[in-house]
Amino acid sequence: MKLSTALLPLLLVAIFVGDADARRGRRIGGRQYVANGTFGLGLELGGPTGLNGKYFLSDSGALNFGLGANGYGRSRDGIHLYLDYLWHPVSLANPPEFQLPFYIGIGGRLWDFDDNDDRFVDEGTAFGIRVPVGVAFDFNNIPLDIFIQVTPTLDFYRGYRDDLGFWFDFSLGIRYWFN
Repeated sequence: MKLSTALLPLLLVAIFVGDADARRGRRIGGRQYVANGTFGLGLELGGPTGLNGKYFLSDSGALNFGLGANGYGRSRDGIHLYLDYLWHPVSLANPPEFQLPFYIGIGGRLWDFDDNDDRFVDEGTAFGIRVPVGVAFDFNNIPLDIFIQVTPTLDFYRGYRDDLGFWFDFSLGIRYWFN
């Protein structure tokens, strides 16, 4: 996969960020979640490990995207590119220091990998359907959030010995909010 193709979704999101309004410090009482920021970038560890970004389209709806490396055990290492739509229906806690939004989403991924286990040396590409579910500690007084999520993924392989695969990716990340 060409690097320019992998970076195209990140470029599109960056174009939309120029018009974003700052929300940091804006809160609403009760259990409804209102995003504190519009655009954040950070690091994600787990499945995948790499760069992560989030761009809020509304107070509770956001695009989540990332580019990183994904590997399962010693084999199937490769480039992982994803884009999800996340919905934040409720904040599970609203103390003055942070909000704790629950989120669920749907999206897709492209995973270009090499499979180097003891029996096979193979390579392939997977197009997957992702369903991320998680929580984020969205700090009210500093422009950071920390998230943890599980992402069931159904992969459709191309150029590989299997046709279909199902995975549970787990990840933990941190983002800095620019506005």
